[in-house]
Amino acid sequence: MSVEISDGDLVRLARDGDQVAFRLLVERHQPLARARARHLCPNPSDVDDIMQESFLRAFIALDRLRDPDRFAGWLAGIVLNVCRGLQRRAPVTLLPDWPEPLHPAAADGLPSAEDLDRADALREAVAGLPAGQRHAVALHYYADLPPGQIAESAGAARASLHKARLRLRAYLTAHRPDLVPTRRTHMTTVRIARAERRIPPGPMPIRFPSHVIVLADDAGRRELPIWVAADDGHRLLRLVEPASPDHARAPAARTVDELTGRLLRAAGASVTGVDIDELGPEVAAARITLTSPAGTRHVTARLAEGLAVTITAGAPVRVSDSMMDRLAVPGDDRPAPLPAPTAALAALSLDPRRRYEPRNLAFADGLDRWFLSGSFTEHASHSHWQDYSCAADRGIAVLSSAVPHPAGFAFLGQEMYADDYRGAAVTYRGEFRTDNTAGADAADRVGLFLRANREWDIRGPLTERAVLADPNNTIVPIAPTGDWTSHEVTARIPGDADLLVFGIFLAGPGRIELRHPNLTRT
Repeated sequence: MSVEISDGDLVRLARDGDQVAFRLLVERHQPLARARARHLCPNPSDVDDIMQESFLRAFIALDRLRDPDRFAGWLAGIVLNVCRGLQRRAPVTLLPDWPEPLHPAAADGLPSAEDLDRADALREAVAGLPAGQRHAVALHYYADLPPGQIAESAGAARASLHKARLRLRAYLTAHRPDLVPTRRTHMTTVRIARAERRIPPGPMPIRFPSHVIVLADDAGRRELPIWVAADDGHRLLRLVEPASPDHARAPAARTVDELTGRLLRAAGASVTGVDIDELGPEVAAARITLTSPAGTRHVTARLAEGLAVTITAGAPVRVSDSMMDRLAVPGDDRPAPLPAPTAALAALSLDPRRRYEPRNLAFADGLDRWFLSGSFTEHASHSHWQDYSCAADRGIAVLSSAVPHPAGFAFLGQEMYADDYRGAAVTYRGEFRTDNTAGADAADRVGLFLRANREWDIRGPLTERAVLADPNNTIVPIAPTGDWTSHEVTARIPGDADLLVFGIFLAGPGRIELRHPNLTRT
């Protein structure tokens, strides 16, 4: 009897470098992904290209998949983004509606010399195709027949047309590269101006953006602040700060980045450039150009890795114009002010002294022992960490949105050791008041929660749906009424739990208030 390996196990194996595991994922999910691409894309000839691009993006971003068991849904989202990007791009001359007429006409109705030259090149390219592909191209593009009337099956015809397009592009790239359109992204050359720690000292939630790397566009007199998490921030800060002469002369590499640079030089390779762009909405990445005796290669990496390579190798760095136009700020000799609301910053730092019992439940000391976190702090662009704020006054704690359309969700909670509660049922209760202006669609977007988890379980879900489905969370939504109401949530704490977190949450615009919270064994 054979047991099928789950998606989650295959993802974990693929992350560890098992190529067979990822191949199995592709084989397992290719039919559904192809069906989704065919449904979303208006041009059937693009389906194969969408498939290849979607699985490539999935492979590159595999480490960013929070829940490996949800690979199928994650891949479906990638297919959707690829299809949207394909529909937004400018039409490509040669694909997908190529070949063009053999005798194209210029604007005045007569073929120009350039038109005739191009038509001759296309005829030569088509003539070099295998007989079956040449037949399919002639019937589909020149006789305007649908794929179903070209071969015994529409699928076989599409396969022949796809192979023909690949051969035609390869031929023209080798013999007439001037006829092959390039999908160029306009880029702005920048320099790494400085790195700054922008959050008050103290421990912070995992992956919280704590440092800002400033990329300067000197010609345009503007700056692009890139927020990075604590570990990456400390690493980049050390790289940006000038090293001492003794450090530069050290015979042994003292950091992984320095070792990488030395290994590249020893292999005769060099980093000739790093381009920063978005793979999808709010998903920034770095494209590293590596030149060696074997040729030029491109490697897609995390944004922080690309910045580290740029600094270590002294390579030029560019940013896509679309990102600069949307996210850059006017350049100034003075550091940019810390974004408001500053009241949230203090609450975003976890107290390093965890307790075995809840503290400051009356909020007499403000939000001491409480912290603010959530998916908004881990947004891909790191530009939404100020979307929620919290405060405490007169025994009432408040969690609210700070902008009209906040990203993700936020929670205000207190964390403590679970030792004294393991194996027992725990009840968290209190009085709550919610904003009644959010409307009926606010169901499940605001409420109270109780979470028990192991200390190193940092795969926290990043969407509201995933939070509700997470077995570590016990959640009670609260209907927005505008009045104070009492609610409670009870959960049994597993015997291997390390930590308990309890508090209130908010997903989207609105506000929730808390008073008289209490946590007891039941």
